[in-house]
Amino acid sequence: MLTLLFIAVTVVVSWLAFQNPRLLDRLILWPPAVRRGQVDRLLTHGFIHADWSHLLFNMITLFFFGRLAERVVVGLAGPATFVLFYVSAIVVAILPSYLRHRDDPRYRSLGASGAVSAVLFASILLDPWMLIFIPIPVPAILYGIGYVGWSWWADRNSADGVNHNAHLSGAIYGVLFMLLMDGRVGAHFLARLVSPSF
Repeated sequence: MLTLLFIAVTVVVSWLAFQNPRLLDRLILWPPAVRRGQVDRLLTHGFIHADWSHLLFNMITLFFFGRLAERVVVGLAGPATFVLFYVSAIVVAILPSYLRHRDDPRYRSLGASGAVSAVLFASILLDPWMLIFIPIPVPAILYGIGYVGWSWWADRNSADGVNHNAHLSGAIYGVLFMLLMDGRVGAHFLARLVSPSF
């Protein structure tokens, strides 16, 4: 239910920002504005997107993986903890990029990718052998390895305008959050990893 709420809010805010460039400019992560005190941009950038395909990709990923992470987190610590996880993932995932570009007035970043990456990797930790269809079925653990490898390479070599660093930061945060929330998750992951099932 909370996953669907995050999707609904993100779709509505993104759609409004598509229609209103001034709203987009106010919500996007822009380092000079953050330094002037608009620290809310460290969060609000995660609810706007560059275009419909950017929004659709993130929200489909969140829909498929958010429900598993939500079910486990809510079961262990309650709904407020899942809200905290998702919202804090937006902020934590962007911090390395913000710090790297804090003196660059041309830098801008937007999108839920960092938080979605945190949810994705939390889900991989919970069920490493679930199948991800991209478009052929791939075990989540293999997808995760490829995703991290590609993001690491693209962060250093690509000029596609995508914040690959936020993907990496989000992935790390998702794993750490789950492990710190309940240490049994690590043992569960290792047990599932050595017993493949599809």
